[in-house]
Amino acid sequence: MKIPFNKIYFTGNELKLIKEALNMESVSGDGYFTSKVSSLLEETFSIPKVLMTTSATHALDIAMMLIGLGPKDEVIMPSFTFPSTANSVMLRGAIPVFTEILPSNLNIDPDDIEKKITKNTRAIIPVHYGGVGCEMDRIINIAEKHRLYIIEDAAQGVNSKYKDRFLGAWGYLACYSFHGTKNYISGEGGALAINSKDEELIERAQIIRQKGTNRNKFLKGKVDKYSWVDIGSSYTPSDILMAVLYGQLQQMNVIKEKRRKIVSYYIENLNKHLKSGSIKGMTTLQKYQDSNHHLFYILLENEALRDKVIKRLREFGIHATTHFEPLHSSFMGQTLGYTLGDFPITERVGKSLLRLPLYTSMTIEEANYVVYRLDEILNPNYS
Repeated sequence: MKIPFNKIYFTGNELKLIKEALNMESVSGDGYFTSKVSSLLEETFSIPKVLMTTSATHALDIAMMLIGLGPKDEVIMPSFTFPSTANSVMLRGAIPVFTEILPSNLNIDPDDIEKKITKNTRAIIPVHYGGVGCEMDRIINIAEKHRLYIIEDAAQGVNSKYKDRFLGAWGYLACYSFHGTKNYISGEGGALAINSKDEELIERAQIIRQKGTNRNKFLKGKVDKYSWVDIGSSYTPSDILMAVLYGQLQQMNVIKEKRRKIVSYYIENLNKHLKSGSIKGMTTLQKYQDSNHHLFYILLENEALRDKVIKRLREFGIHATTHFEPLHSSFMGQTLGYTLGDFPITERVGKSLLRLPLYTSMTIEEANYVVYRLDEILNPNYS
């Protein structure tokens, strides 16, 4: 049996919707399906304004412009994240300040956030790892105490909740990803969530997103022609991609439930290894977490064992893989003055984390094969 790490899932409506977009000649940015997707996300997640973007990376870039980030400003974030989180800060001439993560869910440690706040701190970026929410109530209390912005990196968190609120609806601003590796896809694409009804903020976001022009006013018939009024870039996705995404989002909860079944199966059948100590941690969910089940990970004893398990699984046709290299230990992180040993939990996780195959169309039979082979490999008598 061959088990890929990921497999793209189509709902069956995508081609029909693409044809609709083509028939309407709606192929560039801010077309019919862009509007449909934005409205669906706003209504479903109770977010005042959602602007579709070409990627979550670009949504973060826009967010940093909106808060006026500049040289010497500092933004706190976990080291255990994708480079885009830090790049969005550095592109404004500001400084990413890394923190430790919680071993329980691999999300940013609120206690370490407080330790890293200085007079130059402007914002906090909580990264919701694997679709499991950060401790947003604690983070909001810290941000309010120190008058800081919260910019959620919810790239992996579309349709997840922390307590009674969707991820992306907690911070001042937030980003979502619809990349081909995510639960809901447009191939390439993202969104900027604006949790404010401030009309000036929303208008500036629209201007930045439209190459620094007031094109949005032109499209609404408010001006005869549009012109350059601010900084910006080309951040609007093709309406063809938004047609694909609309087909995906129409079945958001169907997709979520299919993934939940596989994650629940993994948890139930791998818990014995957690109890025996052959794995040191794995994806778990608390009652107040409503995850979208983006990924499933296990933590092994060390890097050597992790790499051995990857190799053995691939011999059985199962493609499991690692995840983030901690940013502080990367080349760029070291140019910022960080060294190995700064974040022991993050470093241990980076070297021992293994993501198991998980995709929407995965069957229990396939998940059982992964568990069966993992049982075999983790057996102390296995060589």
